[in-house]
Amino acid sequence: MEQQNIIDTIVHFEDQIAVHKISDALLDLLPSRKNQPVIIICIGTDRSTGDSLGPLIGSFLSEAGMNFFHVYGTLENPVHAMNLKEILKHVKKTYKNPFIIGIDACLGRIESIGEIKVGTGPIKPGAGVNKKLPEVGEAFITGIVNMAGHMEFVVLQNTRLNLVMKLAKKISAALVETDRIYDKKRTFQSIGFNLVKRKSAK
Repeated sequence: MEQQNIIDTIVHFEDQIAVHKISDALLDLLPSRKNQPVIIICIGTDRSTGDSLGPLIGSFLSEAGMNFFHVYGTLENPVHAMNLKEILKHVKKTYKNPFIIGIDACLGRIESIGEIKVGTGPIKPGAGVNKKLPEVGEAFITGIVNMAGHMEFVVLQNTRLNLVMKLAKKISAALVETDRIYDKKRTFQSIGFNLVKRKSAK
């Protein structure tokens, strides 16, 4: 049975506070348990301009450096249709009870181009081009890069790189901000927990 996803936040990349809105939405979705690993899987390939959103984000995140989040899917080592199952298997074997955020490009209505969606539930990669791939994650981020309709594969191939880059920069900036805030929250939680333990031990 397929899990349903729920869109919690929609923001246009031109919104001046888009980064903060995306970050706030993600912080609301992330697990409260401080020891649960957070994995970001950026899906796509640089062989298609529209589909390069995920790998671009992954590369930007890798360059920025993450305090707590673990990133899969970059321009150099993309996560795509051919290796997605293998990557998911590796993640679930490597990390105990991982919280996965799936990131992918998608197509939508013409008036929705440039929107970034954040929500709960798995992402369904390949759905826009009629590919059946494994669902990914407990939360998702998608960027609408072009218009849905006929010949989706061709539409993705002919998407403007300028738009994809702008979306990738906003989403990666939001994830970097989220990583920093979440890591600080975890540190404070850990300090508070240790203080409580010390007091109760006296």
